[in-house]
Amino acid sequence: MYDTIVPSAQKINLATYRDKVFGCWTGKNIGGTLGTPFEGKREVNDVTFYVQDLGGNPAPNDDLDLQLVWLQAAEEQGLYKLTPRILGEYWVNCIVGPWNEYGVCKANIVNGLYPPLSGSCNNDTWKYSNGAWIRSEIWACLFPGSPDDAAEFAYIDSCCDHCGEGIYAEVFTATTQSAAFVVSDVRKLIEIGLSKIPQDCRIARSVNLACELFDKGTAFKSAREAIVKDNADLGWFQAPGNIGFVMLGLLYGKGDFGKSVCLATNCGDDTDCTAATVGALLGIINGRSGLPKKWIEPIGNKIQTIAINAFGMEAPKTLDELTERVVRLALTTQRENPVLPQITPGATDISEDYLAKLTDSKAVERRVWKKSPYALVFDLPYAKLAIDYENGPSVSPGEEKRLAVIIGNPMFVESIIHIDFKLPEGWRALPGQSASICCKKGSGTKIFFAIVPGTIEAAFTYVPLEVRLAGRFNPIVLQVPFQLKGAVVHSPPKDGIGAFQEYWDGRNRRLARANVK
Repeated sequence: MYDTIVPSAQKINLATYRDKVFGCWTGKNIGGTLGTPFEGKREVNDVTFYVQDLGGNPAPNDDLDLQLVWLQAAEEQGLYKLTPRILGEYWVNCIVGPWNEYGVCKANIVNGLYPPLSGSCNNDTWKYSNGAWIRSEIWACLFPGSPDDAAEFAYIDSCCDHCGEGIYAEVFTATTQSAAFVVSDVRKLIEIGLSKIPQDCRIARSVNLACELFDKGTAFKSAREAIVKDNADLGWFQAPGNIGFVMLGLLYGKGDFGKSVCLATNCGDDTDCTAATVGALLGIINGRSGLPKKWIEPIGNKIQTIAINAFGMEAPKTLDELTERVVRLALTTQRENPVLPQITPGATDISEDYLAKLTDSKAVERRVWKKSPYALVFDLPYAKLAIDYENGPSVSPGEEKRLAVIIGNPMFVESIIHIDFKLPEGWRALPGQSASICCKKGSGTKIFFAIVPGTIEAAFTYVPLEVRLAGRFNPIVLQVPFQLKGAVVHSPPKDGIGAFQEYWDGRNRRLARANVK
Protein backbone atom coordinates (compact mmCIF):
# COMPACT_ATOMS: atom_id res chain seq x y z
CA MET A 1 0.00 0.00 0.00
CA TYR A 2 2.84 2.37 0.83
CA ASP A 3 5.27 1.27 -1.90
CA THR A 4 5.39 4.80 -3.34
CA ILE A 5 5.66 6.55 0.04
CA VAL A 6 9.05 7.24 1.54
CA PRO A 7 8.83 6.66 5.31
CA SER A 8 9.95 9.51 7.51
CA ALA A 9 13.66 9.64 8.30
CA GLN A 10 12.87 11.26 11.65
CA LYS A 11 13.07 8.90 14.63
CA ILE A 12 11.82 9.18 18.21
CA ASN A 13 12.93 6.57 20.73
CA LEU A 14 9.98 4.57 22.06
CA ALA A 15 11.07 4.60 25.72
CA THR A 16 11.72 8.34 25.61
CA TYR A 17 8.38 8.93 23.92
CA ARG A 18 6.52 6.87 26.52
CA ASP A 19 8.26 8.74 29.35
CA LYS A 20 7.29 12.08 27.82
CA VAL A 21 3.64 11.03 27.38
CA PHE A 22 3.57 9.85 31.00
CA GLY A 23 5.17 13.14 32.02
CA CYS A 24 2.57 15.09 30.05
CA TRP A 25 -0.37 13.55 31.90
CA THR A 26 1.41 13.71 35.24
CA GLY A 27 2.17 17.41 34.77
CA LYS A 28 -1.43 17.95 33.72
CA ASN A 29 -2.72 16.37 36.93
CA ILE A 30 -0.23 18.27 39.08
CA GLY A 31 -1.06 21.67 37.63
CA GLY A 32 -4.80 21.06 37.60
CA THR A 33 -4.76 19.94 41.23
CA LEU A 34 -2.60 22.87 42.31
CA GLY A 35 -4.78 25.44 40.55
CA THR A 36 -8.25 24.09 41.32
CA PRO A 37 -8.78 25.82 44.72
CA PHE A 38 -7.94 29.20 43.16
CA GLU A 39 -10.03 28.93 40.00
CA GLY A 40 -12.01 32.08 39.33
CA LYS A 41 -10.03 34.36 41.61
CA ARG A 42 -9.12 37.69 40.06
CA GLU A 43 -6.47 38.75 42.53
CA VAL A 44 -2.82 37.73 42.51
CA ASN A 45 -2.29 34.54 44.52
CA ASP A 46 0.73 33.50 46.58
CA VAL A 47 0.88 29.74 46.05
CA THR A 48 4.01 27.67 46.65
CA PHE A 49 2.55 24.15 46.92
CA TYR A 50 -0.74 22.23 47.14
CA VAL A 51 -3.15 23.60 49.74
CA GLN A 52 -5.36 20.48 49.87
CA ASP A 53 -5.01 17.29 51.89
CA LEU A 54 -4.72 14.99 48.89
CA GLY A 55 -3.67 11.57 50.14
CA GLY A 56 -2.71 10.32 46.69
CA ASN A 57 -5.83 11.67 44.97
CA PRO A 58 -5.58 14.41 42.33
CA ALA A 59 -8.40 16.92 41.92
CA PRO A 60 -10.88 15.97 39.19
CA ASN A 61 -10.51 18.23 36.19
CA ASP A 62 -12.50 18.62 32.98
CA ASP A 63 -9.24 19.62 31.26
CA LEU A 64 -8.28 15.95 31.30
CA ASP A 65 -11.80 14.46 31.20
CA LEU A 66 -12.67 15.61 27.70
CA GLN A 67 -9.45 14.21 26.32
CA LEU A 68 -10.46 10.77 27.56
CA VAL A 69 -13.56 11.08 25.38
CA TRP A 70 -11.46 12.00 22.35
CA LEU A 71 -9.15 9.07 23.05
CA GLN A 72 -12.07 6.66 23.03
CA ALA A 73 -13.50 8.26 19.88
CA ALA A 74 -10.18 7.79 18.08
CA GLU A 75 -9.87 4.19 19.29
CA GLU A 76 -13.40 3.29 18.22
CA GLN A 77 -13.67 5.24 14.96
CA GLY A 78 -10.05 5.45 13.84
CA LEU A 79 -8.04 8.62 14.32
CA TYR A 80 -8.05 9.64 10.66
CA LYS A 81 -11.80 9.14 10.38
CA LEU A 82 -12.58 11.70 13.07
CA THR A 83 -14.54 14.75 11.96
CA PRO A 84 -16.03 17.65 13.89
CA ARG A 85 -19.45 16.02 13.54
CA ILE A 86 -18.25 12.70 14.97
CA LEU A 87 -16.68 14.46 17.95
CA GLY A 88 -19.97 16.33 18.32
CA GLU A 89 -21.80 13.02 18.66
CA TYR A 90 -19.37 11.87 21.33
CA TRP A 91 -19.90 15.21 23.04
CA VAL A 92 -23.64 14.69 23.27
CA ASN A 93 -23.31 11.12 24.51
CA CYS A 94 -20.26 11.23 26.76
CA ILE A 95 -19.79 14.75 28.15
CA VAL A 96 -22.07 15.83 30.98
CA GLY A 97 -20.25 18.99 32.10
CA PRO A 98 -22.84 21.78 31.61
CA TRP A 99 -20.54 24.76 31.98
CA ASN A 100 -20.61 27.71 29.61
CA GLU A 101 -19.39 26.73 26.12
CA TYR A 102 -19.84 23.03 26.97
CA GLY A 103 -23.55 23.58 27.52
CA VAL A 104 -23.85 25.80 24.44
CA CYS A 105 -22.16 23.12 22.32
CA LYS A 106 -24.54 20.39 23.43
CA ALA A 107 -27.64 22.57 23.06
CA ASN A 108 -26.62 23.58 19.55
CA ILE A 109 -25.90 20.02 18.45
CA VAL A 110 -29.22 18.63 19.68
CA ASN A 111 -30.90 21.38 17.65
CA GLY A 112 -29.04 20.37 14.50
CA LEU A 113 -26.24 22.95 14.62
CA TYR A 114 -23.35 20.52 14.31
CA PRO A 115 -19.71 21.59 14.59
CA PRO A 116 -18.44 24.11 13.66
CA LEU A 117 -21.84 25.81 14.02
CA SER A 118 -22.02 24.49 17.58
CA GLY A 119 -19.02 26.65 18.46
CA SER A 120 -19.79 29.77 16.45
CA CYS A 121 -23.53 30.16 17.09
CA ASN A 122 -25.34 31.36 20.24
CA ASN A 123 -21.95 31.51 21.91
CA ASP A 124 -20.88 35.15 22.00
CA THR A 125 -19.88 35.07 25.66
CA TRP A 126 -17.78 31.89 25.55
CA LYS A 127 -16.60 31.41 21.97
CA TYR A 128 -13.13 32.78 22.88
CA SER A 129 -13.04 31.13 26.29
CA ASN A 130 -10.79 28.41 27.72
CA GLY A 131 -12.58 25.13 27.13
CA ALA A 132 -10.60 24.08 24.03
CA TRP A 133 -6.92 24.91 24.56
CA ILE A 134 -6.99 23.10 27.90
CA ARG A 135 -7.56 19.75 26.15
CA SER A 136 -4.90 19.86 23.45
CA GLU A 137 -2.42 17.35 24.91
CA ILE A 138 -4.11 14.33 23.35
CA TRP A 139 -3.31 15.59 19.84
CA ALA A 140 0.26 16.51 20.77
CA CYS A 141 0.87 13.05 22.21
CA LEU A 142 -0.62 11.31 19.18
CA PHE A 143 1.47 13.43 16.81
CA PRO A 144 4.82 13.83 18.58
CA GLY A 145 7.15 16.12 16.67
CA SER A 146 4.48 16.82 14.03
CA PRO A 147 2.82 20.12 15.00
CA ASP A 148 1.01 20.60 11.69
CA ASP A 149 -0.91 17.35 12.19
CA ALA A 150 -1.61 18.23 15.82
CA ALA A 151 -2.97 21.60 14.63
CA GLU A 152 -5.42 19.98 12.24
CA PHE A 153 -6.90 17.79 14.96
CA ALA A 154 -6.89 20.69 17.40
CA TYR A 155 -9.20 22.44 14.93
CA ILE A 156 -11.48 19.40 14.62
CA ASP A 157 -11.74 19.42 18.42
CA SER A 158 -11.95 23.13 19.22
CA CYS A 159 -14.58 24.05 16.62
CA CYS A 160 -17.10 22.01 18.61
CA ASP A 161 -17.45 24.74 21.23
CA HIS A 162 -15.35 27.69 20.03
CA CYS A 163 -14.49 29.79 17.03
CA GLY A 164 -11.83 32.38 16.19
CA GLU A 165 -9.56 33.04 19.16
CA GLY A 166 -10.85 29.96 20.98
CA ILE A 167 -9.64 27.80 18.08
CA TYR A 168 -6.35 29.64 17.67
CA ALA A 169 -5.66 29.07 21.37
CA GLU A 170 -5.87 25.28 21.02
CA VAL A 171 -3.87 25.29 17.80
CA PHE A 172 -1.17 27.22 19.68
CA THR A 173 -1.04 24.90 22.68
CA ALA A 174 -1.29 21.70 20.61
CA THR A 175 1.56 22.72 18.33
CA THR A 176 3.90 23.83 21.11
CA GLN A 177 3.21 20.58 22.96
CA SER A 178 3.71 18.44 19.85
CA ALA A 179 6.99 20.17 19.08
CA ALA A 180 8.11 19.70 22.71
CA PHE A 181 8.68 16.01 21.95
CA VAL A 182 11.65 17.03 19.81
CA VAL A 183 12.47 20.58 21.01
CA SER A 184 13.20 21.46 24.65
CA ASP A 185 13.79 25.22 24.44
CA VAL A 186 10.67 27.10 25.58
CA ARG A 187 11.35 30.17 23.41
CA LYS A 188 11.75 27.98 20.33
CA LEU A 189 8.47 26.23 21.19
CA ILE A 190 6.72 29.58 21.48
CA GLU A 191 8.10 30.56 18.08
CA ILE A 192 6.73 27.33 16.59
CA GLY A 193 3.31 27.87 18.19
CA LEU A 194 3.11 31.45 16.94
CA SER A 195 3.89 30.30 13.40
CA LYS A 196 0.73 28.18 13.42
CA ILE A 197 -1.76 30.98 14.21
CA PRO A 198 -2.53 34.29 12.46
CA GLN A 199 -0.06 36.93 13.55
CA ASP A 200 -2.80 39.52 14.05
CA CYS A 201 -4.98 37.39 16.35
CA ARG A 202 -5.42 38.14 20.04
CA ILE A 203 -3.70 34.91 21.11
CA ALA A 204 -0.54 35.96 19.27
CA ARG A 205 -0.83 39.44 20.78
CA SER A 206 -0.91 38.07 24.33
CA VAL A 207 1.95 35.66 23.69
CA ASN A 208 4.10 38.37 22.15
CA LEU A 209 3.30 40.78 24.98
CA ALA A 210 4.34 38.23 27.59
CA CYS A 211 7.63 37.66 25.78
CA GLU A 212 8.29 41.41 25.45
CA LEU A 213 7.61 41.98 29.15
CA PHE A 214 9.93 39.16 30.16
CA ASP A 215 12.69 40.33 27.83
CA LYS A 216 12.47 43.86 29.27
CA GLY A 217 12.99 42.51 32.77
CA THR A 218 9.51 43.56 33.91
CA ALA A 219 8.68 42.30 37.40
CA PHE A 220 6.34 39.30 37.41
CA LYS A 221 3.39 41.04 39.09
CA SER A 222 3.71 44.04 36.77
CA ALA A 223 3.80 41.73 33.76
CA ARG A 224 0.69 39.98 35.03
CA GLU A 225 -1.10 43.33 35.38
CA ALA A 226 -0.08 44.29 31.85
CA ILE A 227 -1.64 41.07 30.49
CA VAL A 228 -4.84 41.77 32.47
CA LYS A 229 -5.01 45.35 31.19
CA ASP A 230 -4.40 44.36 27.57
CA ASN A 231 -7.27 41.86 27.71
CA ALA A 232 -9.69 43.95 29.79
CA ASP A 233 -12.01 44.43 26.80
CA LEU A 234 -12.52 40.65 26.55
CA GLY A 235 -13.02 40.11 30.28
CA TRP A 236 -12.15 37.16 32.48
CA PHE A 237 -12.22 33.45 31.61
CA GLN A 238 -11.14 34.20 28.04
CA ALA A 239 -8.37 32.46 26.13
CA PRO A 240 -6.10 35.40 25.18
CA GLY A 241 -5.55 36.52 28.77
CA ASN A 242 -5.13 33.03 30.15
CA ILE A 243 -2.73 32.00 27.40
CA GLY A 244 -0.77 35.08 28.42
CA PHE A 245 -0.68 33.73 31.98
CA VAL A 246 0.58 30.37 30.69
CA MET A 247 3.41 32.22 28.97
CA LEU A 248 4.28 34.12 32.14
CA GLY A 249 4.46 30.86 34.09
CA LEU A 250 6.78 29.30 31.52
CA LEU A 251 9.00 32.33 31.01
CA TYR A 252 9.36 33.54 34.57
CA GLY A 253 9.58 29.96 35.85
CA LYS A 254 12.78 29.58 33.82
CA GLY A 255 12.44 25.80 33.51
CA ASP A 256 11.81 25.15 37.21
CA PHE A 257 8.73 22.91 37.24
CA GLY A 258 7.36 23.85 40.66
CA LYS A 259 8.02 27.55 40.25
CA SER A 260 6.40 27.57 36.78
CA VAL A 261 3.11 25.93 37.78
CA CYS A 262 2.93 28.14 40.89
CA LEU A 263 3.47 31.33 38.90
CA ALA A 264 0.73 30.35 36.46
CA THR A 265 -1.59 29.76 39.42
CA ASN A 266 -0.58 33.04 41.01
CA CYS A 267 -1.83 34.96 37.97
CA GLY A 268 -5.39 34.05 38.96
CA ASP A 269 -8.42 33.57 36.66
CA ASP A 270 -8.69 30.05 35.17
CA THR A 271 -5.92 28.71 37.37
CA ASP A 272 -6.51 24.99 37.04
CA CYS A 273 -6.26 25.40 33.26
CA THR A 274 -3.17 27.61 33.16
CA ALA A 275 -1.20 25.58 35.70
CA ALA A 276 -2.24 22.28 34.09
CA THR A 277 -1.10 23.41 30.65
CA VAL A 278 2.23 24.65 32.01
CA GLY A 279 2.64 21.35 33.86
CA ALA A 280 1.80 19.30 30.79
CA LEU A 281 4.28 21.12 28.55
CA LEU A 282 7.10 20.82 31.08
CA GLY A 283 6.09 17.20 31.61
CA ILE A 284 6.67 16.55 27.90
CA ILE A 285 10.00 18.36 27.92
CA ASN A 286 11.31 16.61 31.05
CA GLY A 287 9.44 13.31 30.91
CA ARG A 288 7.88 11.71 33.94
CA SER A 289 11.37 10.67 35.05
CA GLY A 290 12.42 14.32 35.19
CA LEU A 291 9.53 15.66 37.29
CA PRO A 292 10.12 16.40 41.00
CA LYS A 293 8.91 13.60 43.28
CA LYS A 294 7.64 16.16 45.81
CA TRP A 295 4.98 17.17 43.25
CA ILE A 296 4.10 13.61 42.15
CA GLU A 297 3.75 11.81 45.48
CA PRO A 298 0.79 13.80 46.91
CA ILE A 299 -1.42 13.06 43.88
CA GLY A 300 -0.26 9.59 42.86
CA ASN A 301 -1.24 8.14 39.50
CA LYS A 302 -5.04 8.08 39.70
CA ILE A 303 -7.40 9.81 37.30
CA GLN A 304 -10.45 11.44 38.89
CA THR A 305 -13.24 12.48 36.51
CA ILE A 306 -15.99 15.05 36.87
CA ALA A 307 -17.35 16.00 33.45
CA ILE A 308 -17.89 12.73 31.57
CA ASN A 309 -20.59 10.09 31.56
CA ALA A 310 -19.31 6.84 33.05
CA PHE A 311 -21.87 4.79 31.10
CA GLY A 312 -20.54 3.78 27.71
CA MET A 313 -17.08 5.12 28.54
CA GLU A 314 -14.01 2.99 29.12
CA ALA A 315 -12.06 5.77 30.76
CA PRO A 316 -8.58 4.86 32.04
CA LYS A 317 -8.35 4.79 35.82
CA THR A 318 -4.65 5.65 36.09
CA LEU A 319 -2.09 7.76 34.28
CA ASP A 320 -0.16 4.56 33.46
CA GLU A 321 -3.20 3.13 31.67
CA LEU A 322 -3.84 6.40 29.86
CA THR A 323 -0.21 6.52 28.74
CA GLU A 324 -0.26 2.96 27.38
CA ARG A 325 -3.46 3.57 25.42
CA VAL A 326 -2.07 6.76 23.90
CA VAL A 327 1.21 5.06 22.99
CA ARG A 328 -0.66 2.16 21.39
CA LEU A 329 -2.81 4.53 19.32
CA ALA A 330 0.21 6.62 18.28
CA LEU A 331 1.99 3.50 17.02
CA THR A 332 -1.11 2.58 15.00
CA THR A 333 -1.26 6.12 13.64
CA GLN A 334 2.33 6.10 12.38
CA ARG A 335 1.64 2.84 10.54
CA GLU A 336 -1.32 4.53 8.84
CA ASN A 337 0.78 7.58 8.02
CA PRO A 338 4.44 6.60 7.65
CA VAL A 339 5.54 10.16 6.80
CA LEU A 340 5.09 11.06 10.49
CA PRO A 341 8.20 10.90 12.70
CA GLN A 342 8.59 7.21 13.50
CA ILE A 343 8.54 5.92 17.07
CA THR A 344 11.15 3.16 17.20
CA PRO A 345 13.26 1.20 19.69
CA GLY A 346 16.36 2.89 18.28
CA ALA A 347 17.87 6.23 19.18
CA THR A 348 16.03 9.52 18.65
CA ASP A 349 17.29 11.15 15.46
CA ILE A 350 15.66 14.40 14.31
CA SER A 351 17.49 16.30 11.59
CA GLU A 352 18.31 20.00 11.80
CA ASP A 353 16.54 20.50 8.49
CA TYR A 354 13.34 19.01 9.90
CA LEU A 355 13.55 21.17 13.03
CA ALA A 356 14.04 24.28 10.90
CA LYS A 357 10.82 23.56 9.02
CA LEU A 358 8.69 23.32 12.17
CA THR A 359 7.96 27.06 11.93
CA ASP A 360 6.53 26.79 8.41
CA SER A 361 2.92 28.03 8.44
CA LYS A 362 1.73 27.01 4.96
CA ALA A 363 0.13 23.68 5.86
CA VAL A 364 -1.78 25.02 8.87
CA GLU A 365 -2.89 28.10 6.98
CA ARG A 366 -4.37 25.83 4.32
CA ARG A 367 -5.87 23.23 6.67
CA VAL A 368 -7.14 25.45 9.50
CA TRP A 369 -7.13 29.21 9.03
CA LYS A 370 -9.35 29.26 5.95
CA LYS A 371 -12.11 27.06 7.34
CA SER A 372 -15.49 28.76 7.69
CA PRO A 373 -17.03 28.82 11.17
CA TYR A 374 -20.49 28.64 9.60
CA ALA A 375 -20.20 25.58 7.35
CA LEU A 376 -22.43 22.57 8.01
CA VAL A 377 -20.84 19.52 6.39
CA PHE A 378 -22.71 16.38 5.26
CA ASP A 379 -20.94 13.19 4.17
CA LEU A 380 -22.63 11.72 1.10
CA PRO A 381 -21.68 8.27 -0.23
CA TYR A 382 -20.08 9.88 -3.26
CA ALA A 383 -19.03 13.38 -2.10
CA LYS A 384 -19.03 15.90 0.72
CA LEU A 385 -21.67 18.61 0.69
CA ALA A 386 -21.42 21.73 2.83
CA ILE A 387 -23.91 24.48 3.55
CA ASP A 388 -21.91 27.62 4.32
CA TYR A 389 -24.20 30.26 5.81
CA GLU A 390 -23.30 33.92 5.70
CA ASN A 391 -22.90 34.90 9.38
CA GLY A 392 -24.62 31.76 10.61
CA PRO A 393 -28.08 30.19 10.25
CA SER A 394 -30.15 32.89 12.02
CA VAL A 395 -33.02 34.20 9.88
CA SER A 396 -35.91 36.67 10.06
CA PRO A 397 -39.13 36.62 8.03
CA GLY A 398 -38.73 38.40 4.71
CA GLU A 399 -34.95 38.92 5.06
CA GLU A 400 -32.56 37.22 2.66
CA LYS A 401 -30.21 34.65 4.13
CA ARG A 402 -27.34 34.10 1.73
CA LEU A 403 -25.58 30.76 1.71
CA ALA A 404 -23.36 28.68 -0.49
CA VAL A 405 -23.73 25.00 -1.31
CA ILE A 406 -20.28 23.49 -1.76
CA ILE A 407 -19.65 20.02 -3.15
CA GLY A 408 -16.15 18.67 -2.78
CA ASN A 409 -14.12 15.48 -3.10
CA PRO A 410 -16.48 13.65 -5.48
CA MET A 411 -15.57 10.03 -6.07
CA PHE A 412 -16.05 10.18 -9.83
CA VAL A 413 -14.01 12.00 -12.47
CA GLU A 414 -16.99 14.14 -13.40
CA SER A 415 -20.40 14.06 -11.76
CA ILE A 416 -23.68 15.91 -12.13
CA ILE A 417 -25.41 16.42 -8.80
CA HIS A 418 -28.93 17.83 -8.61
CA ILE A 419 -30.06 19.69 -5.49
CA ASP A 420 -33.53 20.90 -4.59
CA PHE A 421 -34.58 22.85 -1.49
CA LYS A 422 -38.05 21.72 -0.35
CA LEU A 423 -39.04 25.06 1.09
CA PRO A 424 -41.91 25.61 3.54
CA GLU A 425 -44.97 27.37 2.22
CA GLY A 426 -44.31 31.07 1.84
CA TRP A 427 -40.52 30.71 1.67
CA ARG A 428 -38.57 31.59 -1.50
CA ALA A 429 -35.09 30.87 -2.88
CA LEU A 430 -33.12 33.04 -5.26
CA PRO A 431 -32.30 32.48 -8.08
CA GLY A 432 -34.41 29.36 -7.59
CA GLN A 433 -34.82 26.47 -5.21
CA SER A 434 -32.99 23.89 -7.34
CA ALA A 435 -29.78 23.59 -9.32
CA SER A 436 -27.64 21.08 -11.21
CA ILE A 437 -23.96 21.16 -10.38
CA CYS A 438 -21.13 19.73 -12.46
CA CYS A 439 -18.44 18.45 -10.06
CA LYS A 440 -14.95 17.32 -10.95
CA LYS A 441 -12.78 15.01 -8.89
CA GLY A 442 -10.20 16.79 -6.80
CA SER A 443 -11.94 20.16 -6.77
CA GLY A 444 -14.77 21.87 -4.92
CA THR A 445 -17.75 23.40 -6.71
CA LYS A 446 -19.74 26.23 -5.15
CA ILE A 447 -23.17 27.65 -5.96
CA PHE A 448 -24.89 30.52 -4.18
CA PHE A 449 -28.47 30.88 -2.98
CA ALA A 450 -30.47 33.44 -1.06
CA ILE A 451 -33.23 31.94 1.09
CA VAL A 452 -36.09 34.32 1.90
CA PRO A 453 -38.16 32.94 4.80
CA GLY A 454 -41.86 33.45 5.04
CA THR A 455 -43.70 32.95 8.31
CA ILE A 456 -41.52 31.36 10.98
CA GLU A 457 -43.41 29.63 13.76
CA ALA A 458 -40.65 27.86 15.69
CA ALA A 459 -37.19 28.61 16.98
CA PHE A 460 -35.75 26.12 14.47
CA THR A 461 -36.95 25.31 10.98
CA TYR A 462 -35.47 22.32 9.18
CA VAL A 463 -35.60 22.66 5.41
CA PRO A 464 -35.20 19.40 3.46
CA LEU A 465 -32.51 19.53 0.78
CA GLU A 466 -32.94 16.73 -1.75
CA VAL A 467 -29.64 15.62 -3.33
CA ARG A 468 -29.56 13.28 -6.30
CA LEU A 469 -26.57 11.97 -8.24
CA ALA A 470 -27.25 11.86 -11.98
CA GLY A 471 -28.06 8.31 -13.05
CA ARG A 472 -29.25 7.31 -9.58
CA PHE A 473 -32.91 6.92 -8.74
CA ASN A 474 -32.67 7.28 -4.97
CA PRO A 475 -32.41 10.81 -3.57
CA ILE A 476 -30.67 11.65 -0.31
CA VAL A 477 -32.58 14.13 1.83
CA LEU A 478 -30.57 16.37 4.16
CA GLN A 479 -32.07 18.60 6.83
CA VAL A 480 -30.76 22.17 6.67
CA PRO A 481 -31.41 24.06 9.92
CA PHE A 482 -32.42 27.71 10.18
CA GLN A 483 -32.75 29.48 13.52
CA LEU A 484 -35.22 32.31 14.16
CA LYS A 485 -33.17 35.38 15.03
CA GLY A 486 -33.49 36.25 18.72
CA ALA A 487 -35.31 33.05 19.64
CA VAL A 488 -32.32 31.24 21.17
CA VAL A 489 -30.24 32.71 23.98
CA HIS A 490 -27.40 30.84 25.67
CA SER A 491 -25.34 33.77 26.89
CA PRO A 492 -25.69 34.81 30.55
CA PRO A 493 -27.70 37.92 31.48
CA LYS A 494 -26.00 41.29 31.72
CA ASP A 495 -24.60 40.49 35.16
CA GLY A 496 -23.77 36.90 34.15
CA ILE A 497 -20.03 37.27 34.55
CA GLY A 498 -20.58 38.63 38.03
CA ALA A 499 -22.88 35.72 38.84
CA PHE A 500 -20.25 33.36 37.48
CA GLN A 501 -17.64 34.96 39.75
CA GLU A 502 -20.00 34.56 42.75
CA TYR A 503 -20.33 30.86 41.92
CA TRP A 504 -16.56 30.35 41.93
CA ASP A 505 -16.11 32.38 45.10
CA GLY A 506 -18.71 30.24 46.87
CA ARG A 507 -17.19 27.03 45.59
CA ASN A 508 -13.74 28.09 46.67
CA ARG A 509 -14.98 28.94 50.16
CA ARG A 510 -16.49 25.45 50.46
CA LEU A 511 -13.23 23.89 49.28
CA ALA A 512 -11.28 25.98 51.75
CA ARG A 513 -13.43 24.84 54.68
CA ALA A 514 -13.14 21.20 53.63
CA ASN A 515 -9.60 20.85 52.33
CA VAL A 516 -7.19 23.61 53.19
CA LYS A 517 -4.42 22.57 55.55
